[in-house]
Amino acid sequence: MSEIFTPALSTKSSQLEKRVEGFCLIIAPVLFAASTFFWRNGEYGVEAAMLIIFSMFFWIPALRSLFSLVKNEMPRYAVWGLWIAVFGCISGVCFAFLGYLVTVLNISHEQYLNLLTNYPVTSQILLFGSGPLFPLSLLVLGISLIVKRSVPVWMGILFCLGAISFPLGRIPPRTPWIAHITDLALVAPCAVIALQILGNTRRRSA
Repeated sequence: MSEIFTPALSTKSSQLEKRVEGFCLIIAPVLFAASTFFWRNGEYGVEAAMLIIFSMFFWIPALRSLFSLVKNEMPRYAVWGLWIAVFGCISGVCFAFLGYLVTVLNISHEQYLNLLTNYPVTSQILLFGSGPLFPLSLLVLGISLIVKRSVPVWMGILFCLGAISFPLGRIPPRTPWIAHITDLALVAPCAVIALQILGNTRRRSA
């Protein structure tokens, strides 16, 4: 496998930062994948919501690591693309918390959709309008990684596959088997990149 680009680690703090990002690249997609097994009748429920919220927390440094792979050749995209992806994570937290609340308060899918129509602007900002930003960011990132050859092509293809299948499995009525494909497509390249980053930091700190 070709060497994945990793920025120079000149200080102990930068080594620690990359090590944390490496662990997050493993934890974030794994927690997200685990959440799919806890769906209840097409809703996230309490357990899945908790896992998604924690996953999105870890996705933020994980995304920072992924966007750093293209920052030398695409500096503007690396900065603004990361900001957009992070907001997509925030929207993911909002969707997960919505799933938590509707379960705890025993509100049906139709009921909460009707209630959200009373708040069209904020619902678009926090949920429906911003929701696609996370998978869309992964799709553009996957294409960028392929074009710039920052990672092996198969990794970029898996990011694109995960991004495309993401809404297909998670737009209600949610389809678990499609969501599992998404999860696997994201876990595999993230884990490989993470292991290489962690191996690089270990060698430099030795």
